[in-house]
Amino acid sequence: MISCLIADDQAMVREGFGALLAAQPGIAVVGLAADGAEAVRLARQTRPDVVLMDVRMPVLDGLQATRELLADRDGRDGRDGPKVLMLTTFDLDEYVYEALRAGASGFLLKDAPAAELVHAVRVVAAGDALLAPSVTRRLIADFTKRPRAHGTVPAGPPRSPLTPREEEVLTLIARGMSNAEISDTLVIAEQTTKTHVGRILMKLQLRDRAQAVVFAYESGLVTPGE
Repeated sequence: MISCLIADDQAMVREGFGALLAAQPGIAVVGLAADGAEAVRLARQTRPDVVLMDVRMPVLDGLQATRELLADRDGRDGRDGPKVLMLTTFDLDEYVYEALRAGASGFLLKDAPAAELVHAVRVVAAGDALLAPSVTRRLIADFTKRPRAHGTVPAGPPRSPLTPREEEVLTLIARGMSNAEISDTLVIAEQTTKTHVGRILMKLQLRDRAQAVVFAYESGLVTPGE
C-alpha cells in the first residue's frame, strides 16, 4: 500500500487530488495539508511514502518544506523518508529547479490528466523513474543552465567508479528515459537496466534517479541540449 500526503493551499486541489488517489487500489491518503509547515508536521507524524507538495504555499513554501523533509530523510533513524513529488502550475517554475536540486523525486503539472497523477505517484513511490511528461526533457536541460546554489546538491564522488555501460545508462537516465526505454535503446533486459540503475545510485551515493539526472548534467557527463 502506497501512503500519500497532499499539501496544497487550494482546498479544491488538495481535496480533489485526495479523493482521486484514495479511490485507487493500493493507494491510501494519510493526510491533507494547507501549507508547508502543516505538511512537514503531518509527514513527521504519518510517515507517508509520497508527499505531493505544491510549490507555492503560505507559512512555509513547498521548497523549504521539501528541504526539511529531505533533511529528515537523511536523518537519524536510518529509515527511508518520503519521496517528494512537486506540484506546479508552471512547467518552468524556478522553484522546481531548486526542488530537484534539493533532492525531490519529480514534479507534475497540476493540470495533468488524472491517470498521469496516479501513475506519477506509483512511479515515485517505486523510485523507478524521474517523471517524464512532455516538458521534462526541456525542464532538465533548462534548469541545469542555472547557477547552482551553494550546497543544494551533494557533491558525491566522481563518476570514475562507473563502468562504461553504467555511464551509458546514466546518460539515458539524464535524458528522461524510463527503464523500459533504456532497455530498448541498449537492447538489454529491463531487469538488467534496473540492476545498472541501482549500482549507479549506490556508487555515486545518490538518493534516486532525480539526483542522478542532476549529477549527470552538473558533472558534465551530459550537456544540456545535446
